[in-house]
Amino acid sequence: MELVIVGGGKMGEALLAGLLAAKWAEPAELAVVEPVAARRDELAERFPAVSVVAESVPAAGAVLAVKPPDVPAACRALEVGRVLSIAAGVTLGAIEGALGRAIPVVRAMPNTPALVGSGAAAIAGGSHAGEEDLQWAEGILGAVGVVDRVPEKLLDAVTGLSGSGPAYVFLVAEALIDAGVAAGLPRDVSARLATQTLLGSARMLVETGDSPEVLRAAVTSPGGTTAAGLRELERAGVRSALIEAVLAATRRSQELGS
Repeated sequence: MELVIVGGGKMGEALLAGLLAAKWAEPAELAVVEPVAARRDELAERFPAVSVVAESVPAAGAVLAVKPPDVPAACRALEVGRVLSIAAGVTLGAIEGALGRAIPVVRAMPNTPALVGSGAAAIAGGSHAGEEDLQWAEGILGAVGVVDRVPEKLLDAVTGLSGSGPAYVFLVAEALIDAGVAAGLPRDVSARLATQTLLGSARMLVETGDSPEVLRAAVTSPGGTTAAGLRELERAGVRSALIEAVLAATRRSQELGS
């Protein structure tokens, strides 16, 4: 077996689907460990050529996609050559200690847009992880988005920014939709326009290569409608609030990991 994904929740399923779509491995070379029988049945129906089992099986590598309290037990059950952990807040030292043997460990912080193949993740290698192990982890997470390497001490900041970031964007989407309704638009029209505006703006950031400042300036005519709207956002402290949100989430991640 090439890879066993321990945990068949949403992130585990997203990684499995991404690996299959990217042809990272053949379906028969992948396994998912899921203790809940009903969930096993769901996964087996969706991925009929993949082994979906109740207990871990030997493999070249493993992805730990379980809840943080379940990491120690999951580590003890592994028979693998290396590990990629996406368990939030669980340090490399804690994972290496739970494994009880010197095998390479890579810790990652992905985010939920991995569910649609547009994730953002960062990774850090443990004391036994080398370049090949980091590339292996990048190959797995790269199947569902983009990956950056950072020192482990920065993974809390990654959690505060991209890990929690989708929730901030969804809150902005809610507000834009409600604002459109308040201005007179039918809710379905407002939702469609707001959602497409967020999608299109994100694509412009990625595909044009221009900075947010340049793109914002291009939309903002002196004395125009956008300038009036931006003036209200600045007056309400939206920029400062987003910065404080990222910093607060970063601090909370540090507390949970200590």
